[in-house]
Parts: sequence; C-alpha cells; structure tokens
Amino acid sequence: MPPAAAPRTPPRTTGPRSGPHPDPRRWWALGAIVTSMLVLGFDGTILNVALPTMASELHAGTGALQWIADSYLVVFAALMLPAGLLGDRFGRRRMLVTGLAVFFAGSLAGTFAQNTATVIAARCVMGAGAALIMPLAMAVLPSLFGPDERTKAMGAVSGAAALGMPLGPLVGGLLLDHFWWGSVFLVNVPLIGLAVAACLFLLPETTDPASPTVDVLATALAVGGLGALVYGVTEGPGRGWSSPPVLGTLTAAALLITLLVVRSRRQERPMLDLVLLRHRGFLWNTVAASLVMFTLTGLLFVLPPYLQTVLGQDAFGTGLRMVPMPAGMLLSSRATAPLLRRLGPRPVIGGGLAVMALAALLGSRTDPGDGYGFTALWLSLVGIGFGLAIIPAMSEALGTLPRHRAGVGSGLLTTLRQVSAAVGLAVCGSLIAGAYTRRLDTDGLPPAAARAAGESVMAAHATAAKLGDAALLRSADAAYVHGMDLALTVCGGTALAAALLVGAFLPDSRTRPDASGPVAVESSDA
Repeated sequence: MPPAAAPRTPPRTTGPRSGPHPDPRRWWALGAIVTSMLVLGFDGTILNVALPTMASELHAGTGALQWIADSYLVVFAALMLPAGLLGDRFGRRRMLVTGLAVFFAGSLAGTFAQNTATVIAARCVMGAGAALIMPLAMAVLPSLFGPDERTKAMGAVSGAAALGMPLGPLVGGLLLDHFWWGSVFLVNVPLIGLAVAACLFLLPETTDPASPTVDVLATALAVGGLGALVYGVTEGPGRGWSSPPVLGTLTAAALLITLLVVRSRRQERPMLDLVLLRHRGFLWNTVAASLVMFTLTGLLFVLPPYLQTVLGQDAFGTGLRMVPMPAGMLLSSRATAPLLRRLGPRPVIGGGLAVMALAALLGSRTDPGDGYGFTALWLSLVGIGFGLAIIPAMSEALGTLPRHRAGVGSGLLTTLRQVSAAVGLAVCGSLIAGAYTRRLDTDGLPPAAARAAGESVMAAHATAAKLGDAALLRSADAAYVHGMDLALTVCGGTALAAALLVGAFLPDSRTRPDASGPVAVESSDA
C-alpha cells in the first residue's frame, strides 16, 4: 500500500466558486462551459451525416471512413490526460481557450482538404483541440458547484452536447444539399468564436500549482498504444486477424499500454493516476460512462449510411431522421434529477443502460425492407437510455473526488470514455466491413466494378446505378443491413453487461459524505 499523499495545496480560483454563500455568477460561468460543449456535440453528429457524401466524393471505403471518424477519437483520448494536467498547472480557462483555437485550426484544414489523408490529419488536429476542451470544461464544475447543484450543472453541460446532436445533422444535411462537404467543417468557425468569447468573459480562472508535470513518455505510450489498438481492430477484418500487420499492431498495443500502466504505478504523482480507480464509486461510474459511449458511438457510425443509402434519404432527410435520438436524450435529461433524488444513482444509471440495451437489440432486428418508423422507435429509446445513464454517471464519478483532483480525475474519466468510444467505433466498423464483404454478391460483374462495389454500400449503389444492376443494389443493401444488425447486437450486449455490472457493484452514493470534503482517494479506502 503506498503511503498517504502529503497535504495538497488547494486549487487557486479567481472568479465565482461554490461555498456557504455561492456567487450567483457561477451560472454565467456555466454558460461558457455549455458553449464549449456545444461545439463538440455539434461537430460529432454533423460529420456522421457527411460520411456517405465523403465516401462518394473522396472514393473512401469503409476502412477510410473509420479512420476519418476514429483518428479524432484516438488523439482525443490519448491527449486528455496531459490536457487535464496542463489546465491544472497553467490555468483551466487559458488551456480551454487554447483548445478551442486548435479545434479552429483543424476545422479550417478540414474545410479545404482534397483527399482522405488530409481529412484524417485535420481530424487529428481537431482531436487535439477537443482533448483540451472536454476534460477542462468538466473539471471546472466541482470548483463552481456543490453536490446539491452539480447534477443540475452536469445536466446543462450534457444537454448542450445533446442540443448539438439534432442541430448537427440538420445543419449538416442542409449544407450538404447546397454546398460541398467541406462546409461541415467550416460551420464550426462561428461556434468556436462564440465559445472563446464566452470563456474569456464569463469563466473564472482556476489552477492547481501542485499538480504533476506533463509526462512526455507517458503521453507517447498512450498515443502509440491507442493508435496501434484501433489500427489492429480496424484492419483485422480486411487483412485477417492472423496477418502479421494486425497481430503485430495488437501486440504492440498491449505492450505499450502495459508499459504505460507500469510507469504510472511506479510514479508518486503519475499523469495516469490509476489510484483513483481504487475508489469504487469512481471506478464503476467510469465503467458505466465508458460502456455508454461504446454503445452510442457504434450506433452513430452505422446509422447514417443506412438512412442515406439503404433508405434513400438525402443528407438533410438523414439528419432529420436522426432527431428522435437527441430528442429522447433531452427528454430524459430533464427527468434525471428528480429520479436521482427519489431513487439514487444506481437504479437510474442501470435503468438507462438497460433501455439502451433494449433499443440496440430492437435495432438488430432490422430488415432491408423495414421502413423508418421502426428505426425512429429504437432511436428514441437510445436517446432516453443515454440521457438517464450518462448524466448521473459523470456527475457521480467526479463527485467522489476532492476538488484538487478534479483536473486529473476528469482527464482519466474522459480518456477512458473516449478510448471506449474509439474501440466501439472500430469494432462496429469492422463487423460491418467483414459482414458486408462476405454477403455482397458480385458474381458476373467486371473485376473493376466488383472491387468498387466491395468498398462500401455507397460505392455499390454508385456502381449499380452506372450498370443498371438492380440485383447488385439489393445485395448491397442486404449485406449492409446484416452487418449493421451484427454491430447493434454487440452494442446491445455491451449495454446489458454494463447494466448488470452497475447493479452488482456500484455503491449507493447517498450514504457517502460530501465529495467536496476530504475524500481519501490516495488511501486504501480508495
């Protein structure tokens, strides 16, 4: 057992903070955080709607589309730990504004990209900016709000991301119907400008001068390990799981992540503070939030090609038909606080995960001939379950930590969430790619046409249109829906497993003391 940590210098705060007489300006400060999170929520869904268009115009297969989406998540996850420390040491507001500026640069690069490699590079830059935005925005909340207000503040932050979700597809679809696909990156610019102004004028500066320095080697191990893991999972179906590149990268991922854990355990104040996971409340709330993101990210990846290609909707129609999910999320987010007061977090989080499991398993029964009504039903259930699970899981996880560990704890929580999201996207994309390739019938097609149709369902539709081949069209739709059903089955099973784990192991936080007081996460009780 490591010795108890030395007394910590409390974080310095300039601006509104919670206490016996909380400053009413804290709600204006929350507005800056909400604006920052709106940027991330908006960007996530607007890109998903654009993927089918990008596949056609950039001649990108399923693997390339996975990397366009996953490159952002990998960099996002790998850099959040050092981002949290940078905010603790140099100022969370300052680093948050820096993150928004980096996100702005990546958006401009994506706007004028001409090929998939440039888009992937731009997404990496955006991921670096998001790594600063997300954990620092979350880390400010415990400094501003006490336990009685934290759930409401967390609901506002989650609601901002939820509000961005319906706006993203709708605005993205409108842009794609009238402009080129790069406009979905350009639209970020005014939002980022608004977020920067809100942070500069409304958000207080908070620091923790005693926080550990950024560990460059640990950061390199995290980036390399996560990148190798996602590469191996993404390339496995196409190259074969026993192929040397896939086996080599998965082995490298295991080695690098192991070295990261070993290095962290040997440091007195590591960047990856695994001691925090000894606290049952933080651990199981983090597990719940991470598996929620695994499920949701997989759903968001598989859905737009189905709506836009299989059901034949245009970009705006695709965005419009994704609205039941964020609408359900907004609905459940309003009910979360009363349910928490009445029932406590364990049944609410577990129930939300169970609803997500039911929704995904319902979605896995989709047939190529089904209409949109069935999709709208299970999509709305996904949103309801997500809203019930993610808000209390995030709030309770942060609530277990003392305020001077907010930056590191938020960074670890959000890192694990994004790692889970990246793996979920890679797993679902790989399942779809493998099933689509196996099920697609290209017999009788010229070799060039067969290769083109095998890249993606969007490419198959384009090829079928050129050849006037209705059989190829039906085969491509059936193959994609089969892959989507497999992916949704995995998402549903993951959410169900998470619900069972939460029911079995998540402690009842109503019996623990206020997290703003001394919580000995460094001790054996943690």
